[in-house]
Amino acid sequence: MAAVPTDSGSRPAAGARFFCTAGRGLEPFLMREVRARLAATQVEYISGKVFFTTCSDLNMLKKLKSAERLFLLIKKQFPLNVSSVSKGKILSEIQRLINDDPESWLNAISTWKNLLELDAKKDKLFQRAALFQRAANPPKRKVEENDIISAKKLKTKQLQELQESGECLLEKQTEEETQEQGDFLTEREKSQEAFQNDVVKAADAKNQNDLTFRVSCRCSGAIAKTFTAQEVGRITGIALMKQFGWKADLRNPNLEIFIHLNDIYSVVGIPVFRIPLASRAYIKTAGLRSTIAWALASLAEIQAGAFVLDPMCGLGTILLEAAKEWPDVYYVGADVSDSQLLGAYDNLKAAGLKNKIELLQVSVIDLPLPSESVDVIISDIPFGKKFKLGEDIKSILQEMERVLHVGGAIVLLLSEEHHRRLKDGEQSSIPLNSEGSHTGEPSIKKCLKPGGKTGTSETVSSSFEASSQECLDKTPPFGSLVPVECHKVSLGRTDAFICKYRKLHSLGL
Repeated sequence: MAAVPTDSGSRPAAGARFFCTAGRGLEPFLMREVRARLAATQVEYISGKVFFTTCSDLNMLKKLKSAERLFLLIKKQFPLNVSSVSKGKILSEIQRLINDDPESWLNAISTWKNLLELDAKKDKLFQRAALFQRAANPPKRKVEENDIISAKKLKTKQLQELQESGECLLEKQTEEETQEQGDFLTEREKSQEAFQNDVVKAADAKNQNDLTFRVSCRCSGAIAKTFTAQEVGRITGIALMKQFGWKADLRNPNLEIFIHLNDIYSVVGIPVFRIPLASRAYIKTAGLRSTIAWALASLAEIQAGAFVLDPMCGLGTILLEAAKEWPDVYYVGADVSDSQLLGAYDNLKAAGLKNKIELLQVSVIDLPLPSESVDVIISDIPFGKKFKLGEDIKSILQEMERVLHVGGAIVLLLSEEHHRRLKDGEQSSIPLNSEGSHTGEPSIKKCLKPGGKTGTSETVSSSFEASSQECLDKTPPFGSLVPVECHKVSLGRTDAFICKYRKLHSLGL
């Protein structure tokens, strides 16, 4: 892996410098997302982290879907030198993270405060605007046929009632809205309220001597053999207190400092949100990891008006992620399990998407759909000790191929075993995206239409077929599907593959 360039972490003229943690293998998805969603520049990555510069506010940063956690960057530099040096020398190196460049710390704290204060002000303005809109547009009373009050008199009466007891009306509306949402007050919302309180406290602490803090630390590699994470945190905390006069508070600090030290880099940052971005407020019961589900959906190139199918939907996580991002689409989820579909329905209801996604109890190998009727198929093919699909994986993919129209895409999450079975008979496999540290996009080998773009129309040109012939020669024996992309990703204790296929022609050809 290439060396990590030094980055002071100070706020550049073009925006603030951030980094996100990401599941291994999801770095390419996150890099694409920050460029597209945040117009980010200076995008680079190291394994498990993506660094970027953006002018976006917290409201936009909250929308990142492929990231685990978001941090404001203070420092990124070469790893600490722990080989053939004394423990005292390493101690000095850790302290130098603070003492050598205190200005970068002060600049980062100032940027952090400005971001939170601006977000708090926008939140207050939004709440005031919402209250004003409710007052100006009260709910219309349903006029029955035998109602002797005209619409004009009704409106006048409502306005009078609003003037006399506006607070009561607003309180009643708030209660009704809360009841409609099923009192689904999430942990994220509770934490955000506490987070806004910290914003107020941090804003009041105009002198940075008044800040309270705690240090969270992760150590791996050679440094972990010499110091524990707790020891590094204590050393860093003492240095911060001496340098800036801040006070340590392990229970309820204004500020949290995150430090990650390993053999490749030393990174220091400030968590921007207490709740990880990957913890979705709209998912009641977690199934597939939300970041993986979003990555699958993002690879499918979903267009408005499309018919998107997940024929093994489970708890519906993939469809939830897709519908939140691309709402103007017809979504169908299918599964054979009653319990899974009930869980999926609860998730759809909690997310307010039960009218956006249709659920069917059917088998994936006998879909009640016409041939070539579906635009996009996205699915997590079950695997593990509980699921023994074996050769059935080919039957599953053949049925998906049948209902997919020409030019349509299939995006699957496959176990290593499933991926290997689908490669049986191939001369060689598709190269995976490489891992490493550089400033460009990770290398992703694709079988693409000339010009680097995948075909999206139903009519597939002869040039596309010719350019994809090499890929066709490598596909399993179901004929019309061409592998387009393949990414190896981590699911925690195990690895899996996100694989994309495109249908080139009708099965009869």
